[in-house]
Amino acid sequence: MTLYYADHFVLPLPPGHRFPMEKYARLRDALASSGAFAPEAFRVPDGATDAQILRAHDRDYLARVVSGSLSPAEVRAIGFPWSLAMVERSRRSAGATIAAARDALTQGWSANLAGGTHHAFRDRGEGFCVFNDAAIAARTMQAEAGLARVAIIDCDVHQGNGTASILRGDDSVFTFSIHGARNFPFRKEVSDLDIELPDGTGDELYLAALGGGLEETLARSRPQLAIYLAGADPHEGDRLGRLAVTREGLAARDRLVLGRLKQEGVAVAIAMAGGYGNDIGDTVAIHASTILTAQQLWA
Repeated sequence: MTLYYADHFVLPLPPGHRFPMEKYARLRDALASSGAFAPEAFRVPDGATDAQILRAHDRDYLARVVSGSLSPAEVRAIGFPWSLAMVERSRRSAGATIAAARDALTQGWSANLAGGTHHAFRDRGEGFCVFNDAAIAARTMQAEAGLARVAIIDCDVHQGNGTASILRGDDSVFTFSIHGARNFPFRKEVSDLDIELPDGTGDELYLAALGGGLEETLARSRPQLAIYLAGADPHEGDRLGRLAVTREGLAARDRLVLGRLKQEGVAVAIAMAGGYGNDIGDTVAIHASTILTAQQLWA
């Protein structure tokens, strides 16, 4: 099993920046010390190529990102200052989800230990997202492996608005997002299936809603590949989440999603997506639990 990481491509963020970049290195350390994976399971991915990125993004947008000619408003919307490291990190993150999807088709599952950049639109980025790794990977696997049906199962607490926009009208990629109704983005896009949850939603309601949405997704899409965005931010201790799902509830979420996909014989590429815990240790533990659950299910 291969786990892809690019946490050594460190972004130069200003002091007090709200994005917890250190969670990625801590996640890799936690998994490496778990005893569940050999050292060679951890691999740095190739960066996504221009051709791969252009399956989901406009040429002019890609050129502005690469050249550093994004407008100040575009940089503010992304939330990261532009740098060569930002470009390389964004390419590698998309490349990691492509590699995980490629491996999943032969091994059952694989994971990007970052990714889930679902707020990136065809022509712009926002919300800490530059390139939309799930949309890029879905379309790359269609081109490489001839897949006819892909599902994106987005369990980040924020709606996958960029993913829904990029893939709108594409019947070959089914987009399912379960998210907070009153959370960012405040102007939602339309996925193939959206489930909006009220503030304070706890384990029971969350898992019931997710179970129904997952069954509808499987019935409507019959996917050959699923890309699972396993956000840690529905957690009750997440400072940007607004929901009240416990760590036990999120572990049950992972067993539900991954167990059903395995039962249906669907290959799964996992991306970590959001997680902004008041205690970063909670975020790292939730992400690690997702990966360890997959390892146990496919053992």
